[in-house]
Amino acid sequence: MSAKNRILGFIGIGLMGKPMTLRLLEAGFPVNVWNRSPEKLAAVVEAGARAYASMADLVRDSDVVLLCLADTKAVEIVVNEAILPNGAQDKLLIDLSSIHPETTRQLAAALHARCGMGWVDAPVSGGVGGAEQGSLAIMAGGSAADIAVAREVLAPLYRQLTHMGEVGSGQVTKICNQMIVGCNVLVIAEMMALAKRAGVAAEKIPEALAGGFADSRPLQIVGPEMASGTFEPVKWRVKTLLKDLSMAVDLSGQLGNAVPMSGLAAQLMQLHGSHGYLEDDPSTLIKLFGDDECCASAPI
Repeated sequence: MSAKNRILGFIGIGLMGKPMTLRLLEAGFPVNVWNRSPEKLAAVVEAGARAYASMADLVRDSDVVLLCLADTKAVEIVVNEAILPNGAQDKLLIDLSSIHPETTRQLAAALHARCGMGWVDAPVSGGVGGAEQGSLAIMAGGSAADIAVAREVLAPLYRQLTHMGEVGSGQVTKICNQMIVGCNVLVIAEMMALAKRAGVAAEKIPEALAGGFADSRPLQIVGPEMASGTFEPVKWRVKTLLKDLSMAVDLSGQLGNAVPMSGLAAQLMQLHGSHGYLEDDPSTLIKLFGDDECCASAPI
């Protein structure tokens, strides 16, 4: 079966799921959609998606089921309630969510044992902008045959898709990605707060550091936002980074591996979240480090 003849079922039309679905539709894929909040389906339905009131019906009517959900628990619920009872050997599940590697392996094994349905864990990096532009980096785990299908189906979404190994390896790689991103965004926040306090034109720092060893995509994205105090629109959320850093700490404990930097980053992210910023953009992290325009210095 050619890629474009496969009927896709997309569950989770949120910040990332919406632009992904729109790109898949634009590429010519038929896409069935379900979301916990049906009102969020309007834009993708207008673009040609078929809305479902039942996840079970969506699974039965789709060749490839894609998940883009908030966390491990959400994926567990959807798989147990809708996919395990309605999956089939000729179908494939592609999980674009960022969830715990061990849970991924357990769910994939249960799905294969129940009905022979394959699983590819394919978490993404690149944010909403990457999803809109089709320039995501995807790190994937699964069998070679299932990865080949995923490459074709996900082609409108990525700049590169790297097969990292068996099921679960994509999720481990995404945790590694988020360790770098989380620590990077936090040090950018403390650096920008320091620059402001020192009287430097903080808005010029991303430009000044562009192309040097300190440059990064997070710096170019959140740096200007931190300098100007512009925290909307929300492109990603503090709670997402916190979830992934917490998984890094948990995984390191299981493996007996030290992650002191990521452990501290998780604690700082938790502190920031406890101040009411879980749903906000990580650019708000500058408030944790005593930005005079935002708040007093955090007790760290």
